[in-house]
Amino acid sequence: MESLPCQPNFFEDSGATLKSWHPRLGQTLLRLLLPVVIIAIGAPCFAQEKPYFVTYTHEMEEPGNLEIAMSNVTGKPQSADRFWGTAMELEYGATAWWTTELYLDGVSIPHDSTIFTGYRWENRFYLLSRQHWINPVIYVEFEDINGADKSLREVVGHDGDGDFAGSNAETRQEKKRELELKIILGSNFKGWNVSENFIAEKNLGGGAWEFGYAIAASRPLKLLAGSRKCMFCLDKFAAGVEMYGGLGDRHTFGLHNTSHYFGPVVNWKSPGGMTLSFGPQFGLNDFSVPRLYRFGVSYEINQIFRSMSFFRSQREGQ
Repeated sequence: MESLPCQPNFFEDSGATLKSWHPRLGQTLLRLLLPVVIIAIGAPCFAQEKPYFVTYTHEMEEPGNLEIAMSNVTGKPQSADRFWGTAMELEYGATAWWTTELYLDGVSIPHDSTIFTGYRWENRFYLLSRQHWINPVIYVEFEDINGADKSLREVVGHDGDGDFAGSNAETRQEKKRELELKIILGSNFKGWNVSENFIAEKNLGGGAWEFGYAIAASRPLKLLAGSRKCMFCLDKFAAGVEMYGGLGDRHTFGLHNTSHYFGPVVNWKSPGGMTLSFGPQFGLNDFSVPRLYRFGVSYEINQIFRSMSFFRSQREGQ
């Protein structure tokens, strides 16, 4: 993959964007990002994001690379006020077959409050030594979140519109320490990516296993880049569709009283290494939130620890 120079102005722009979502939430997350941002200012970057928001592909993070991302969702449930859910992501390529990622989640509800809702630690393991027609990945995640979390990284069991009722002060009292497992299947052919996820989730405090799914397909609008540099050429865009929902639990497996969402997704990769993603998603039944709007930004730092060593040596040489 081609190495791309970083653009420090991106962080200034993203800071303004974060604050526009909600001042306190944006400022808190920016403070958490600041140490990594300082390192990223001089580092070459990569970007290879698919435009999906829920569905995982079989592609792993490059070993030694760190991706910083913000994933956001907003919606107006039938039975509650509009919410803004945010997840800050730090994804690191530990090896060619192991990618690990930390999520820090938050939520903001107008006329209510903005709170931190917990963290998630995920690990993905590639099972094969090379690419095949179908590529399996095992996903293991530990979640320590509360009931106010609305990042909607997945839908399982009988999650639905009614779960969004209640104030942050009330719903945050519910503690969720959960184990989440996924089987990820991915295929690439003729420029297309097709990915399928089967999800199983268990509250470690008790309760039945809950299940869900996510499927998606996408393709760059143009496979080969042109001979001249271009910011908005078709090869910088990818588009597709995504669908996900719940499959009940161990006792009531199936589609009864489960929510499902479908919608288009698109992203744009800037020449500076930043990727912007957007997708409106529509609830497919009365149990779902009628509409969700998702948007995200990601930025990849090449060889993060090598970059740290470089800056350390530069300081020592001064």
